[in-house]
Amino acid sequence: MKAAMGYLAGLLFGLGLAISGMTDPARVLGFLDIAGAWDPTLMFVLGGAVVTTFIGYRLVWRRGAPLVGKAFQLPSRRDIDARLLGGAALFGIGWGLSGYCPGPAFASIGGLSAPLAAMLVAMLAGWYLARRW
Repeated sequence: MKAAMGYLAGLLFGLGLAISGMTDPARVLGFLDIAGAWDPTLMFVLGGAVVTTFIGYRLVWRRGAPLVGKAFQLPSRRDIDARLLGGAALFGIGWGLSGYCPGPAFASIGGLSAPLAAMLVAMLAGWYLARRW
C-alpha cells in the first residue's frame, strides 16, 4: 500500500508538471530571464504549490498519524553546512543552464533529447558522488 501511495503521489506530481507546462525548459529559462522576455508562469505554479502545501499540511497534522505508515517521517537535521550550500549552488547552476530540475526532467523522459540526457547523466553522477562523499 505504501508503494502504491508513493506511485500515486508521483503520478499526480508528474501530471501537474506536464499540465502546467513546467516540463518545458524554455518556460523555466524564460522565468529566470528577468532582464529579457520574462515569463511569470513558474511563479504562479510555485505560488499554487505553496498554498496547496500550506493547506494540506494543516489538514494532515490534524490526523496525528499518516494514512499509510506508523508515524510521520520528518527531517531532524537543521544545520547548514558546506555540503548543503554546495549542493544548492550546483542545483541552481544546473537548473539555470538546462531549464530542468529533477521532477520535470524525469517527467520529460518520454521526449528524450540530448540536453535532457546530459542533465540526467550529470544529476545521477552528482547523486552518486554525494552518496560516496
